[in-house]
Amino acid sequence: MQRKIRVLVGKPGLDGHDRGAKVVAAALRDAGMEVIYTGLHQTPAQIVEAAAQEDVDVVALSILSGAHMTLFPEVMKLMRSRGIGDRLLTGGGIIPPEDMGTLAGLGVGRLFGPGASTQDIAEYIRTWFAETHGGVAGAPARKAPRATGKPKRAAKPARKPAARSSKPARKPASKAAARSARKPGRKRG
Repeated sequence: MQRKIRVLVGKPGLDGHDRGAKVVAAALRDAGMEVIYTGLHQTPAQIVEAAAQEDVDVVALSILSGAHMTLFPEVMKLMRSRGIGDRLLTGGGIIPPEDMGTLAGLGVGRLFGPGASTQDIAEYIRTWFAETHGGVAGAPARKAPRATGKPKRAAKPARKPAARSSKPARKPASKAAARSARKPGRKRG
């Protein structure tokens, strides 16, 4: 059984738009990878520290702020100094093609722009992992649930809907009529 590919998804800087990062994180998880999402407003140092502590294979940054030419090189430098420079640094966001080429020259992996297929992202990571670690990377077989020693309770049978009557519903009596009905012998007047 092969181990899961571990991916850290980070949102460095002041960019507060994380919907795309969350969509990618969920897609990678659904593709059988173990995903750690750091949350918003992380510094490059915080992201690299989390990557080292979590022993991830991939660091994926989501940058929409335009600071990609600063943040990717800073994360790359910190990864190398922390001893995890052999891990894949990839990501996406609003990054012009010429900047993607420059960052690739610095050692950053493939970068994905808006509208990129999450399946393409997962396949790119799987291919990188297979080439780097040998063999084919894939999701391990799901483990059977652990036995807890407690027997499972049988599911409750579904309730049958109440039978409907063909009689029309009665109108509720007014409050005054209800009071007089409770006290016999009293006249309304």
